[in-house]
Amino acid sequence: MKKCEAFIIGGSAGSLDVLLRLLPRIDAAIPFPIIIVIHRKHGSDSLLTDLLSSRTKLIVKEVDEKENIVAGTVYIAPSDYHLLIERDNTFSLDYSEKINYSRPAIDVTFQTAAEVYKSNLYCLLLSGSNSDGVNGLKSVQLWGGKTLIQDPASAQVAYMPAQAKLHVKIDHILGIEDMGDFINLLA
Repeated sequence: MKKCEAFIIGGSAGSLDVLLRLLPRIDAAIPFPIIIVIHRKHGSDSLLTDLLSSRTKLIVKEVDEKENIVAGTVYIAPSDYHLLIERDNTFSLDYSEKINYSRPAIDVTFQTAAEVYKSNLYCLLLSGSNSDGVNGLKSVQLWGGKTLIQDPASAQVAYMPAQAKLHVKIDHILGIEDMGDFINLLA
């Protein structure tokens, strides 16, 4: 497999359960960051960070503006801000219009990360009820990164990964139980 410089997970309705099952399976010494963009209500950030932290030995934190991206850390996009990846390996937060009725939009993070990490990027799209993430996966593919989706058959809400499967050449379709092993093999 290609070297992984960043692993990004995007999800919406039904994806929290997947994250709670996935994080305990990821080795604590992974040599790349995991970045999570999940649709949720404004103001629920600390609860999500605490909940995910309780399931892993990895450091889990909400992203701060201009923060350096560090390997072995799980970053969570703050609610109500788009999360961008900058060429200097930092995060940028943006309060522009919602995309696909969402802020943060998965597309924004996937697209900006694709331009930075190119073929060393892996993006996984989980359960969800809109098409956010599909255009982002197209960008990941265009820049040579790897596109992954949750198996729609295992998703609580299959629409998001199913739309990706319809519109993007997907490199890997993963069941929930396979995701942790896949990530660990990239280390």
